Amino acid sequence: MKKVLILLLALGLILAGCSQQKPVQTPPSKQTPTPKQTQKQTQIVIHGSGATFPLPQIMKWIHDFEATHPNIKVEYVGKGSGGGQNDFKEGLVDFACSDPPVNEKMWKEFEKRGQPLQFPMILGAVVVAFNVPGVDHLKLDGKTIADIFMGKIEYWDDPAIASQNPGVKLPHKKIIVIHRADSSGTTKIFTTYLCLVSEEFKEKVGSGKLVNWPVDKMGRGLAGKGNPGVVAILKQTPYSIAYTELAYALKEHLHVVAIKNKAGYYVMPNTTTIKAAFEQVKAFVPPPDEGYKENVAQFLNAPGKDSYPLVAFSHALVWKHYRDPNVAKAVKTFWSWVLTEGQKESHIVQGYVPLPKSVAEIGLKAVEQIS
Repeated sequence: MKKVLILLLALGLILAGCSQQKPVQTPPSKQTPTPKQTQKQTQIVIHGSGATFPLPQIMKWIHDFEATHPNIKVEYVGKGSGGGQNDFKEGLVDFACSDPPVNEKMWKEFEKRGQPLQFPMILGAVVVAFNVPGVDHLKLDGKTIADIFMGKIEYWDDPAIASQNPGVKLPHKKIIVIHRADSSGTTKIFTTYLCLVSEEFKEKVGSGKLVNWPVDKMGRGLAGKGNPGVVAILKQTPYSIAYTELAYALKEHLHVVAIKNKAGYYVMPNTTTIKAAFEQVKAFVPPPDEGYKENVAQFLNAPGKDSYPLVAFSHALVWKHYRDPNVAKAVKTFWSWVLTEGQKESHIVQGYVPLPKSVAEIGLKAVEQIS
């Protein structure tokens, strides 16, 4: 009996020790937040949408900006300049991006909600890319490009193409023309250029973010959503041609056309030729509160033997006043960074060119007005 009591006493002491060592569980609602949780709770999120022309550059900016500004998260959806302008008009986003400057009609729609501000954010180029098996280099003048995209030139070995490319073995294959399916600033820039170099294109097709492409009715037209969609179709479609932004062509290692410029020289798109085009024109960038007065054609088909013919700004749209002071501060901080630190070479994606200082200062004056 004594042995049994001793064993029971020992067992009781062991159980008591175990219960003392067991940690007390605090209900989740009473836990003290970690520094990471506190940071997440105070993080401000700002939303943007629009152009895919500058999408690789915008994503690079966002990545680099958030690395040094953990309390601000920037979300951007590339859906085309037209989609971004519409989202901005409807108040669905805090900022938008558009390649061509906003037209006066849309600007008046913005003003029903408040005072919009527009400014350039980066300089880029539209390129003509092609997928022709066995052909790595191609030279074309503006009129020939316009005739191809109108459907007038049907085969790759057409005399108009062959005469500009002596020694190149061009196949007798039908040309498949790829264009944008969505409302696109890239399309606006490209069609504006084609109107400058071809009166027939101007009369039959015209310029715009959306146009009716004659090749669609001929059964030789394909449409892709955004620059990424166009590039994806081009890569998987032999004997095709398309227009897109230079950064996409470089990233995807596409073959790009050397375009005959106004001075009569065939020029490839690169940082040097983009800068040369900009330096040859007197760019008029209006005050940020009159952004609709900017002319998209001002850089296109610029003079000078080194000038690439298809150069353009991409633009940002913000509001002068925001209802939420935290959002206003975040938008102001992000775009101030883009127009200063973000213009340094270390933050620029290959295929884009930083803004000249005088143009960046126009944007900074706009951002300073945000409240």
